[in-house]
Formats: sequence, C-alpha cells, structure tokens
Amino acid sequence: MKPQIKVGIGYDSHRFVLDRPLVLGGVIIPHLCGLAGHSDADVLLHAIADALLGAAGLGDIGTHFPDTDNKYKDIKSTKLLAFVFEKIIKEGFLIGNVDSVIIAEVPKMNPHIPVMRKKISKILVTDEQNISIKATTNERMGFIGREEGIAVMATALIYKDDGTISSTDK
Repeated sequence: MKPQIKVGIGYDSHRFVLDRPLVLGGVIIPHLCGLAGHSDADVLLHAIADALLGAAGLGDIGTHFPDTDNKYKDIKSTKLLAFVFEKIIKEGFLIGNVDSVIIAEVPKMNPHIPVMRKKISKILVTDEQNISIKATTNERMGFIGREEGIAVMATALIYKDDGTISSTDK
C-alpha cells in the first residue's frame, strides 16, 4: 500500500480597521490598523487552516467556525489552527509542509516571519523547515495596493504514513 498524500489550498483576505491589533501568524505586528473579522482576523492562520482542511477533505474554516457563532467572537486564530490540526491528526494525517504568501503593501512582513514560522510550527507539531512564509506586495494595485487590507494564499501537503516512508524521508 502506498502512502496517502494530499494537497490543499487556502485563501483569506480581510480589510484594515482602526482600534484593533494586527495579528498575523499568531504574532502581533506593530501597525496603525488591525484586520476586521469575527475572530482575531489572522488571515495567515485562516488560509493555512483552510489549506489543511481542504487537503483532508474536511470543508473550510467557515464550516467549523461560523461567524454567526458568538463562541468564536474575537477568538485567537492560534486556537482555531490547533483545532484544525487535531482534526487532521484524528483523520490519521501528518503535516508534510505548508507554504504561504502574505500579500500586503504595509506593514513590512519580513522582520516578523521567523517568529511566525516558529509559532506555526509549534501549533502544527512540525519542524520550522516545513513552514514557509513569504511576503510580497500587490504593486499598488487593487484593495491591497490601496492599503485597504491584506490577503494570504497557502498550500498544505498532508500524508498518511503506512510505514513505506522511511524515517529519513519524514
């Protein structure tokens, strides 16, 4: 029997609002605005959660954490991602890798990426090398270019190991 390997994609975007902290990858980023949302609006963790859920065929974060449910109001997305990870593990999957790109004109993301990678790798119980976060701008085009919000795209590879993958491959 071959190992089962699955890939999922995720996308999320939120607009900037005043009087709210900007949280990305579970890290508070210094900025004048935060992101609007029912939870803490962490677009990076939302996109990663959607990629993982999609890979496992388990729907999306809106299905599991509806914005109509007050128990998720202002919840930290680190908790949401941890819940998604538990679901993946219950299905017998392990994390292969996660690749993501933050699309934002402001603020600059690169100084914060190492801390984000560390935090996400701990939540997903995987090596930091398995978590990739890149940042780019939208070249001043669209809502991102006008500095109205942030978007993130993510992919995730998950797998079930039936013993045919050697320990050096993991």
